[in-house]
Amino acid sequence: MPRKFLVVVDDTPEMDAALAYASRRARNTQGHVVLLRVLPDATDEHWSGVRDEIRRQNREEAEALLNKLGEKVAEQSGSPPIYLIYEGDPVAAVRRAAAEDPGIKILVLATATGSRGPGPLVTSIVKQGIGVQGRKLPVTLVPGELSPEDIDDLA
Repeated sequence: MPRKFLVVVDDTPEMDAALAYASRRARNTQGHVVLLRVLPDATDEHWSGVRDEIRRQNREEAEALLNKLGEKVAEQSGSPPIYLIYEGDPVAAVRRAAAEDPGIKILVLATATGSRGPGPLVTSIVKQGIGVQGRKLPVTLVPGELSPEDIDDLA
């Protein structure tokens, strides 16, 4: 079974470094990239019509973003990515993705640049770890400030 590299697609600038690294590693190991977009959980029951419309719009935007990034991933990795869209907490979404697909072998995250720390998702995952159905999911942390040349050299 080919190895799958899971990348959480968020709106941070460092996500591009994680995506580039995962794509190049997938190419070098004949693996695949899984792109996970996590949408906010809409819970307001009083405005269900509005909630449904917001949910629909968020999903459309997520699909458009994943398709756009997917072209880049396919070019860099040599194979089309797998798309996942979940709602809720990002850490729970990572666990769910890994539980549903045992081919996901590595979570690739990029650390935030500057002095603001590694980023909330990285911090959460480092503290909690990612254990899924009796197995640990390794996490590769890519420095967010790496250049494309640095990433090529490392991957």
